[in-house]
Amino acid sequence: MISPTVTSSGSSATIASTAATSAQADAVLSSDFETFIKMLTTQAEYQDPLEPLNSSDYAAQLAQFSMVEQQVLSNDLLTALAGQLSSSSMGQMAGWIGMEGRTTAAVPFNTDPVTIYPDPPIGAQEMTLVVYNSSGAEVDRLAMPVSSEPVQWAGVTSSGTVLPAGSYRFETEALGAGGTELPSSLAEAYAPIVEVSTVSGEARVTFAGGSEVSAAAITALREPV
Repeated sequence: MISPTVTSSGSSATIASTAATSAQADAVLSSDFETFIKMLTTQAEYQDPLEPLNSSDYAAQLAQFSMVEQQVLSNDLLTALAGQLSSSSMGQMAGWIGMEGRTTAAVPFNTDPVTIYPDPPIGAQEMTLVVYNSSGAEVDRLAMPVSSEPVQWAGVTSSGTVLPAGSYRFETEALGAGGTELPSSLAEAYAPIVEVSTVSGEARVTFAGGSEVSAAAITALREPV
């Protein structure tokens, strides 16, 4: 059994990276500013007395350096804000643990029937529910009404074989007028959420049974039933 956890493989790394980047940027700016001042001093020291540098040139160079400095500082600020938003999202998603999310990923089956939410394509006149196990092998196929209303799958094949407990995913195949094959579609089902995390800045959700999807792919949440 997977223990409910909230992890952030990206958040800690982001915070550490942000701190390191900021420190590095400060060091670079300090070094560049000192170099810039030395260059201006050298220019003033060795300028041609007959053709001295125009004061407006100094002002332009200072303004240009200031713009670069502000751009670097702005980038550091945006990076820090992104890290804070990621941490905030993780805090909000912590409440998902223990709830059930609706997904097209594989969901766990024990002995209780699984409620399937099909998505029939336009023009469908016949529909078939196809069931796949965790290895991707087709294990069941049964006719179903042409409707988006939920249907129950009891884990028993059309031949009467009781399938073992495990993770299963569902697809619907459809036929249109004249027996024309229509594109198949993934069917959704609810599964318990046991972990939320961020991976490379993306919020991820792990279900009981081990399936993992992007948090954005979850279409609904509900209390356990």
